[in-house]
Amino acid sequence: MLDINRLRADTPGCDPLIHLNNAGASLSASVVGAAMARHQQREIRLGGYEAADAAQAETAAVYGSVARLLNACTEEIALVDNATRAWDMLFYALPLKAGDVVLTSASEYAGNYIPYLQLKRRLGIQIEVLANDEHGQVCLAALRARLQGPRVALVSLPMIASNGGVLQPVQAIGALCRAAGVLFLLDACQAAGQVPLDVRAIGCHMLTATSRKYLRGPRGVGFLYIEQALCQRLEPTFLDLHAATLVSADAFEMRGDARRFESWECNLAVRLGFGAAVDYALDLGIEALWARIQYLAGYLRAALHTLPGYQCQDVGQPLTGLVTFTGERHAPAAIQHSLAQLPRRINVSVSGASSTWLDMRQRGLESVVRASVHAYNTEAELDSLVEALRRL
Repeated sequence: MLDINRLRADTPGCDPLIHLNNAGASLSASVVGAAMARHQQREIRLGGYEAADAAQAETAAVYGSVARLLNACTEEIALVDNATRAWDMLFYALPLKAGDVVLTSASEYAGNYIPYLQLKRRLGIQIEVLANDEHGQVCLAALRARLQGPRVALVSLPMIASNGGVLQPVQAIGALCRAAGVLFLLDACQAAGQVPLDVRAIGCHMLTATSRKYLRGPRGVGFLYIEQALCQRLEPTFLDLHAATLVSADAFEMRGDARRFESWECNLAVRLGFGAAVDYALDLGIEALWARIQYLAGYLRAALHTLPGYQCQDVGQPLTGLVTFTGERHAPAAIQHSLAQLPRRINVSVSGASSTWLDMRQRGLESVVRASVHAYNTEAELDSLVEALRRL
């Protein structure tokens, strides 16, 4: 059972405002800032390289923490500047060629879909969007049938759509991909820290995620998981003296682990803050966090359903902590602005069609308000949101 008072006491940002933009960037716990500040002071006193040497044990522990979060091995984890860079490093390393088919979902994030289009233009790969089932999730029957067809090289999709709702049946998708011998790349940006993740049970070959969302870490750090056997077969697009070693004037050798996808220079303070955030989440228990987030999101959706002039826009089963809605009288951007002007500011975000283009076009939506809850939120805060919407 989570101690909500402890959660809020550990989160200084809870008092001055109501933060419902956790799918964008959560409020961090104090331990995160403390870990970053310790290392920044170490750099000030010792120098950057010397501070890094002094923090070797702490840095190594971050890989172990992420591995525990995912049920992976430390050799399968790499830390990079952000989740986009993690995803790009994996995707562009895949040996895709003309005629290869990439299967994705209508809920795909535009930041991932654009690279598909780039390789379609550059290499001649093909992109196919899988049909949805009655819940708005990938239709497993359609996926099974397509995997039996020709030239499918990759299934790539987000576990949770950034515009709310859809949580994909990733274990079933992973099992189908494994049976067909097709690679599975999973974008878990909205899932990490919200939903329990087990890469062995999911069956994905690759996974990427970020620090700043439900894991409540700092900005400027993301991570990737790559199955060790696959890692040995892939050469990252970019290599440096951290990812590889010169063995002669004409040859180099890449690292044998996932850190071949990293680079030498990094912000070590934010990585240590990220490690503190992961440890904090693991200490609380991801299962307990997921249960609390689902409860709060359900509470908010039920209240919105009683509010005249507002419509929830979430689809999927089960639903997640990303609650999206529209209003009949006010555009999402106007609602966001109004909530931010309240004496006790309420943070929400707007998810536009440009970020989840396929799904939003299919559903005839230009934008939605996204109120994304975390475990440290309270029913009273959600009541305040609903009352503010009623008064608009």
